[in-house]
Amino acid sequence: MDTTSTIDFVKLSGSGNDFICIDNRDGHFDAILSSQDRLGHFARSLCHRGTGVGADGVILAIAPQVENFADIGARFFEADGSEAGLCGNGTGCFAHWAIESGFVPDREIRILTPAGVVLAQNRDGIYVRVCIPDPESMQTDLAVDLHGQRWKCNYVVVGIPHAIIYVDNLDDLDVPCLGRQIRYHDRFAPKGVNANFVQILGPGNIALRTYEYGVEGETLACGTGSAAAAIMTILRRNWGEPFSSGREPILVHVRSGDVLRVYSTVQKDGSLKDVCLETVVRFMYSGTLHPNLVARALDPTLPV
Repeated sequence: MDTTSTIDFVKLSGSGNDFICIDNRDGHFDAILSSQDRLGHFARSLCHRGTGVGADGVILAIAPQVENFADIGARFFEADGSEAGLCGNGTGCFAHWAIESGFVPDREIRILTPAGVVLAQNRDGIYVRVCIPDPESMQTDLAVDLHGQRWKCNYVVVGIPHAIIYVDNLDDLDVPCLGRQIRYHDRFAPKGVNANFVQILGPGNIALRTYEYGVEGETLACGTGSAAAAIMTILRRNWGEPFSSGREPILVHVRSGDVLRVYSTVQKDGSLKDVCLETVVRFMYSGTLHPNLVARALDPTLPV
C-alpha cells in the first residue's frame, strides 16, 4: 500500500482496555507486517493518544494459515509497538468484532494467536467469553526486594507472564511507580512481567489494578491479568467447590468499574484447566485513518 491510502478501522473497549481493529484477511497490509521496524512504528503511531487514534493496542485480523485449524487469525500489538502473544480483553474485542461483522458464520469462534488457538463466544450481547491457554510456570511467594522493602509475588504464565501481589488496600497504592519497578525487576528478566495488585473483597470477589508492559502504564483493566489473579486466588483461598470446579466465577472488579468473570477447574494435582474469562465488550466507533496519519505511521524515520 502507498502513503496516500486511507485505512478503515473499528475501535472497541474490553472492560476499559481499548483496541484498534483492522481487517487484513486479504493481505492488503502484509507489507507493513513484513517489516518489524515499520510495524512497530505503525502501531505506536496509531495508539498514541495525542497524535494518533489512541488505544492500548492494535489488532490485525489475518487469514488462518492452516485450513480448518482455526476460523480466523489475530496479531496483537502493544501501544509501544511490541507484539504480544495474547491479550485477553483484546481477544474478546476481536471476537465480538469478527462475529458481528460476519467474518465467521457462528457465534463461537476459533482464533489463531501466537499463543495458540483461543476459543471465544458471544454470550449475551454484553459479555464475551474467551478461553485461554492452561496456566504454566506457576510459582508462589517469590521474594522481590524494592528499595529496601520485600514483597511477596506470585507468578504464572497464561499466554503471557503475570506477577500477582496481594495488598490490603488498592487505593493506597502507587501502581504506576511500583508496577514499573516490578515489571522491570531482575527476577523477571529479560522479558519482564505484567504487575497485578489484588485486594480480596470477599469469597469469590477480588479487586485488581494492573501495570501492563507494552502499554507501560496502568490500564483500566487487563483480561489475562484478571485470569491470572483469579486462578492464583482460587489456589490460595479455600472458597469451596463451586469456584474450584468452574461452576461459579471469580468476580474481578477492575478500575473501569466493570466486573470480569473468570472460571477455571482445579485438578487433583493442583494444576488448573479450562480457564475462561468473560469481559464486557463495547463497540466505540468506526473510522478511517486520514492519508496524513497513514503516511506518518508508515514512515519509521518520523517521530510518533
